[in-house]
Amino acid sequence: MKISLAHSPDADDIFMYYAIAFGWVDTKDYQFDNKALDIETLNIEAMKGTYDVSAISFGAYPLISEDYALLRTAVSFGRGYGPKLIKRKDKKLKRNFKVALSGKYTTNALLFRIYYPEARPVYMNFMEIEKAVIDGDVDAGVLIHESILDYDESLETEKEIWDIWQELAEEDYPLPLGGMAIRRSLPLNRAIEIEKILTNGVEVANMRKEELCKILEEKKLVRISDEMLKKYLDMYADDESASMSDLQLDALDRLFEIGYKHGMWEYPLSVRDMLIPTEYEKYRNL
Repeated sequence: MKISLAHSPDADDIFMYYAIAFGWVDTKDYQFDNKALDIETLNIEAMKGTYDVSAISFGAYPLISEDYALLRTAVSFGRGYGPKLIKRKDKKLKRNFKVALSGKYTTNALLFRIYYPEARPVYMNFMEIEKAVIDGDVDAGVLIHESILDYDESLETEKEIWDIWQELAEEDYPLPLGGMAIRRSLPLNRAIEIEKILTNGVEVANMRKEELCKILEEKKLVRISDEMLKKYLDMYADDESASMSDLQLDALDRLFEIGYKHGMWEYPLSVRDMLIPTEYEKYRNL
């Protein structure tokens, strides 16, 4: 059975998927046809229902929840870190400052727009944001992915999205960033099997991290290398990436509650109701 699977070219997404691509995981009768696209494109394509399985921003999920269920695996959360609002060191931001964001439907954009309602967002590919700030095309920008680790010395951090999240959440939750969603029209037994395969892929990748990192670098499948790659994966691809914990689920509930209260979507959402009901297997085999 062919399954279209879309993920971002970000290092942690590549890392979490390529144990499957390299044949290190038993994929049963599934053939995964993978596509790497930037996260905002993935969010927009998910709204069109383009792919069977897709990486998405958690901030976009309520907008696709009728057509996609959430998977527990291949998730990214920040703990004390995350996207950064940066500006030039010689720049003082006004209340209505012009800011570059990586996409309207990204989680960082959701939190930013709630926290800075008077700012004027412009949307661009995340790889163009640093230069846009340096060149003065925008007053500030939110860096995501690997760009948070190393940016031009003329820039400084104005605000961490982590700190914004902490203020809005009012509790010490990890920062939900992105995960995977699966098309609801797939048969439930198939959806359960696919989630297990993807979970196994993340677990195997973590177990063989050093070997996998070396291959990814040699094949030039990631944009960063060596120590920076390992540092980034330690941040966003660990044991908790394989299957969401109760604390991570609670953090997602809080994110969905905040978005609903600020009018970002029409209906409240409970994350546990959006997951694949794995208990189906037990009852199916009775």
